[in-house]
Amino acid sequence: MHSAAISRLIAALPQPVLLIDMAGFVQRANPPALELFGAHIVDAQIRAHLRQPDVTAMLERVLAGAADGNATFNASAGSRETVWRVMARHADAQTIVLSLGDISDIEAAEAQRRDFVANVSHELRSPLTVLSGFIETLQGPAGDDPVARSEFLGIMAEQSARMTGLVADLLSLSRVEAAEKIRPRTPVSIDMVLKATLAALRPQTDAAQVQITYAVAADLPDIPGDYDQLVQVFHNLIENGLKYGSGGGRLDISAQQLAAMPGFDGPVLRVSIRDFGEGIDPVHIPRLTERFYRVDKARSRDSGGTGLGLAIVKHILSRHRGRLSIRSTQGEGAAFDALLPCN
Repeated sequence: MHSAAISRLIAALPQPVLLIDMAGFVQRANPPALELFGAHIVDAQIRAHLRQPDVTAMLERVLAGAADGNATFNASAGSRETVWRVMARHADAQTIVLSLGDISDIEAAEAQRRDFVANVSHELRSPLTVLSGFIETLQGPAGDDPVARSEFLGIMAEQSARMTGLVADLLSLSRVEAAEKIRPRTPVSIDMVLKATLAALRPQTDAAQVQITYAVAADLPDIPGDYDQLVQVFHNLIENGLKYGSGGGRLDISAQQLAAMPGFDGPVLRVSIRDFGEGIDPVHIPRLTERFYRVDKARSRDSGGTGLGLAIVKHILSRHRGRLSIRSTQGEGAAFDALLPCN
């Protein structure tokens, strides 16, 4: 093929592509490759620019006669790291085509999957270990001790409830993620959602001895939404306020319509759950919606938290094309704002 035709062909490709000779020198580079490596890449030795062991070993095999090869190359640009899949193929006896595909999202998803599996395994291992230990004890001498048996069975019931809650939250998160791209359109009254949620949480609010201040106008417009999922959102947020902000003795629930807000095309409904407890260190706020992330791990587990509540909230609000905003000042409590588009 004519030299100009080859240049036009690789220039039309969206990913970085390089043509190298059998000595490893770059003959041609398309615009994405020039943007990635710089104009000086042409006529340069490719080994000098892909200096990572896996890539170097792959290139040596292909230059030595192997039909093809691929390896992973990590490139950093400022604070962002890109993971490239480098693929080498022989175009003819004198030329090798080297292409790079951005697989950063795939790698990130795989890392997230590994972390998720590790976290779930860790969360289940602890209560299973406790249950196994107490079962073994009850099968031994403690089986004839009514006081010990009663105490152990109580602890076993708590651990079993913890695992049940974790499995329920995992299933809920899975269902939400499966439907996240399908926006609900049924008109929903936020006033009804919040009142139903508070009714279901009445035993917890009574036990926490928290004063609930409710400031939600009955004439707020209905919003497009999934009633059951919105109940879950505010159940999780109010329950969070009761667990971690009850020290303030008060929980404010309010809702108002805003004419505009950055990131939204029209009017927005802001529903705020505000507690007056210890507050949250600002360093934790960006990570609160991560799966299994806890500010105080021991306290969260003791209160029955699975570490998935806010992750579920984030995904449900995302499905509704909304978002969660968290504001907090240490010593003054925290406010969790659910922002939902009105149309």
